[in-house]
Amino acid sequence: MSLKVLDATLGTTYRTTLAVRQHAFAADEPADAGGTDTAPTPVELLLGSLAACTAITLRMYAQRKQWPLDGVDVQVQYTATPVPTMVKVITPRGALDDEQKARLLEIAEKCPVARLLKSGVTSESRLGPVDGVAIG
Repeated sequence: MSLKVLDATLGTTYRTTLAVRQHAFAADEPADAGGTDTAPTPVELLLGSLAACTAITLRMYAQRKQWPLDGVDVQVQYTATPVPTMVKVITPRGALDDEQKARLLEIAEKCPVARLLKSGVTSESRLGPVDGVAIG
């Protein structure tokens, strides 16, 4: 098992600084929700994670197969009601035949983020401070 740790630090508003490895980024809420709208919302970051993971997975697969995938656009459409649903609209670019495109659509469902979302991952909350993060 590979432990992944991301730190989130809330400021004086809803803007939250996120840090993982040597990278820092942010999340916020729109102004109409009381935020300052300076960064994507947490749900938008999740949708972005799914889109990016899908695109990267398709690139890796196409490279292994030596297929002419010039690029790929992934749009994630999300609705919360009546049942939370995410739909990925995938547009591959390049001289791909119909069989290759169909296979890429199958592979898109195998990206790690899609598999994580479908797995029903267990989530829990614990009080800190975090000294030695222990899972299990």
